[in-house]
Amino acid sequence: MSKRIALFPGSFDPITLGHLDIIERALPLFDEIQIAVGKNTEKKYLFSLEQRVAWIEKTFAHEPKVRVITYEGLTVDFAQKQGVNFLLRGLRNPADFEFEKAIAQANREMVPQLETVFLLTSARYAYISSSIVRDVYIHGGDFKRFVPSSVKP
Repeated sequence: MSKRIALFPGSFDPITLGHLDIIERALPLFDEIQIAVGKNTEKKYLFSLEQRVAWIEKTFAHEPKVRVITYEGLTVDFAQKQGVNFLLRGLRNPADFEFEKAIAQANREMVPQLETVFLLTSARYAYISSSIVRDVYIHGGDFKRFVPSSVKP
């Protein structure tokens, strides 16, 4: 039987407790989870790629089933290069579902053997997004309640 490897792509600018929730709950489902931090030259990030990767690596330093990698380009192309069988995505709300469903359907059209697995974010974290965290951080608010303890800008 082949290994069940999931790719969890995102910008993680920064990683939040919602991301952490999805990854921790997905660990029993997969043999390996590759957290793929995207590089998109069109996008303005608050935190550097190196910083984002370091925070995720520190957060999951105790977890041998988690690998942190970076990528650019189409997620499905990268997933094929990595030899993964699943894309892992978290859903916070109906808007996330509609957006992610469209992407999953397009991905499936391009790479039929790549399955997208959705997990619902736990209710206590469903309101947290990286953009909310960035906004709180930029305005000097207490962002620590929304991110893993490893996130120290």
